[in-house]
Amino acid sequence: MRKQRHVALIGTALAVALLATGCGSQGDDYSGQKIKPAGQAADSGGDASGTSKRETPAKTLEVKPTAKLGDVVTDSEGWTLYRYDEDTASPSQSNCNGKCEKAWPPVPAKDAKASAGISKEQIGKVKRSDGSWQLTLGGWPVYRFAKDSKPGEMEGHGSGGMWNAITPDGGKASPRNVKDVKAVDNPELGKILADGKGRTLYRFDKDSAWPMKTNCKGECLKSWVPAKPADKNKISGVDPKLITTFKRPDGTEQMTIDCWPLYWFKGDKKPGDINGQGKMGLWHAATDKGKRAGVTR
Repeated sequence: MRKQRHVALIGTALAVALLATGCGSQGDDYSGQKIKPAGQAADSGGDASGTSKRETPAKTLEVKPTAKLGDVVTDSEGWTLYRYDEDTASPSQSNCNGKCEKAWPPVPAKDAKASAGISKEQIGKVKRSDGSWQLTLGGWPVYRFAKDSKPGEMEGHGSGGMWNAITPDGGKASPRNVKDVKAVDNPELGKILADGKGRTLYRFDKDSAWPMKTNCKGECLKSWVPAKPADKNKISGVDPKLITTFKRPDGTEQMTIDCWPLYWFKGDKKPGDINGQGKMGLWHAATDKGKRAGVTR
């Protein structure tokens, strides 16, 4: 009975959230994930003696601001920490084994602690196939990169399109940041949505607004970058109520307009470019109302 009551409460909370935002759930929400506590002395995970610095416990996790990628997480000695897109966060699972773990040493869970900017609730652990415990952040297994030659290097970021420096909430570090959103006049398309740097924001016909869901994953993400959430105080020419966010399957937050996920196109090289318009007949610049620019029906 207690379990049934718990499930019912969760369902009620979700329904209230959907009514408040006017958008449906994307069906891949990891906000309710259960993260096992880490940092207990009983965790196996390597002793500093006789092991590489890349195979020792992270100890105190630190937030490092970078000009290239924003905030990234390092271990207590400054080594950059990474996450892998082939892993999962809910449930936590590592899919990097064998040769993979030689290039990407798993970080032991032992003695992990949070510092300012990192919630201790985000720190957890997952049991690997060999029985050892690996550190997780936001549910995502954490690694170092064997080719980083010194603390502070981030040579592993973007490797294979699957590896990224990890952020304080377990997300993927990104060089792009919206900050503000505005409607701009395009001579071909009329009023379209752009970020503060003038970069066009797009929507994808294979996504859906109800339920709110993305279908741009895997290979798609090599060309299209999910837009970061906007600062609600820096929205101009657009009804602020239309600008919301949703959680992607990988746990990161993406900006939406009228419940449609928004993206940047890597083929746009300068502010005002609309090179993504009409791609595959499925991609369109988003209007200030969230509609598809250049489409009359």
